[in-house]
Amino acid sequence: MKKYLLLLVIVGLSASQAAAQQLVELKLSDAITYALENNPNAKNARLQLLISKATIKETTALGLPQINGSYNLDYNPRIPVVFLPNQPPFGDPSNPSDVIPARFGVSYSSGLGVNVSQMIFDGSFFVGLRAAKTLLDLTNKDLKKAEIDVVENVKKSYLGVLVNQQRIRLAEANLARIDTLLKETSALHEAGFVERVDVSRVQVQRNNTYTQAQRSLTALDVSMQILKLQMGLPMDFEVLLTESLEELSTIEEALILLGEEGDERVELEQISTQLTLAGLDLKNNHSQYMPKINFVGNARRSGAGNELTTVFNSDNWFGSSLVGLSMSVPIFDGFSKAARIQKNRVQINQLENQRSFLKESFVNELYTAKANLRNDLRILDVQQENLALATEVYQIARIKYKEGVGSNLEVVEADAALIQAEINYLGAMYDGLISKVNLEKALGLLSPDLTN
Repeated sequence: MKKYLLLLVIVGLSASQAAAQQLVELKLSDAITYALENNPNAKNARLQLLISKATIKETTALGLPQINGSYNLDYNPRIPVVFLPNQPPFGDPSNPSDVIPARFGVSYSSGLGVNVSQMIFDGSFFVGLRAAKTLLDLTNKDLKKAEIDVVENVKKSYLGVLVNQQRIRLAEANLARIDTLLKETSALHEAGFVERVDVSRVQVQRNNTYTQAQRSLTALDVSMQILKLQMGLPMDFEVLLTESLEELSTIEEALILLGEEGDERVELEQISTQLTLAGLDLKNNHSQYMPKINFVGNARRSGAGNELTTVFNSDNWFGSSLVGLSMSVPIFDGFSKAARIQKNRVQINQLENQRSFLKESFVNELYTAKANLRNDLRILDVQQENLALATEVYQIARIKYKEGVGSNLEVVEADAALIQAEINYLGAMYDGLISKVNLEKALGLLSPDLTN
């Protein structure tokens, strides 16, 4: 994580800013690069990849020799009694009982051994090994999907911040413009050229513009927090975006996307891999009907004595060893394997149905994304023209008002129309950018490598 922090352009703090928040300058590509390494979902997906790799090692280990050592030291406070029949020729005539108690054993015993087992044949092992490798493949696809989601969320959050910043700039310009008009109208009122209602009308417009500016400030703060959350950037960092909406809103790129056919979506790759896993689980349950063969062997040294000091006397220690084969043959399990096989087949049918539905839904998603982008581009063109017209109308109204041939009401209405045109234009630009991101996702082009 630290090395990727260094990749970002972090502005050094001066001595006077030592206690202030750290400032990070970000392009969209910087934000995506940082998020891919620090977003919690992406980090967890990479950790899951490590788990899958460990699972392969764990499964492989089952096919390797299993060696265990053992040691024991036992003390019998009272040696167990074994009963023998009190009969000739070894009976005791003086004992009235028909049995003779005899103690076989010693007070202390010890042993040291090694047990070895090696799987020779187990059908489920080889299926399990393939399943573990397939699980790793699925985890890689899950990581890719998580990174695509991060790219999508960061792009949209970044664009949201830019839109709110632009709204604030427009609101400040609008406030400056309306303040100028308010000052001029107040002066004309004091000179007796306009009525008090003209001043009030401009003041109402000024209050509405101020309210809009305050809402934009709040929206900017919230969108900035969302961006930092999506990036995995600490909240105590300040972020400065170094790109503008105009730089990211290129009509040429959008038109190129509209002509793309796209690649296979990672979601389809995921479900295909899940189908492979389900098929391997089915094979595994079939393999449970086959016998399992293992090699076993052990070597042991045991010793004993009536006193603890004599237990470890080499004369009291003896060796033993064993080698052999063991085979386990399933005969009847109450039809549990048959039930698992039936369940596997149903799960495979479910996944196939899901894959078919996903294919159809992705076709619909692509069609919808292209239609939305085309519509948003048309609306953006109209709103751009509308903004130019509203600006022209306002300028003419101001000129007429200054020359005494226009009314105060006409200027206020033109100003309100201009503000609305600016809002509509920004909204259309934002909608177009979001539709572009949605189309990239629908085309399967929204990969971690796409950083512009």
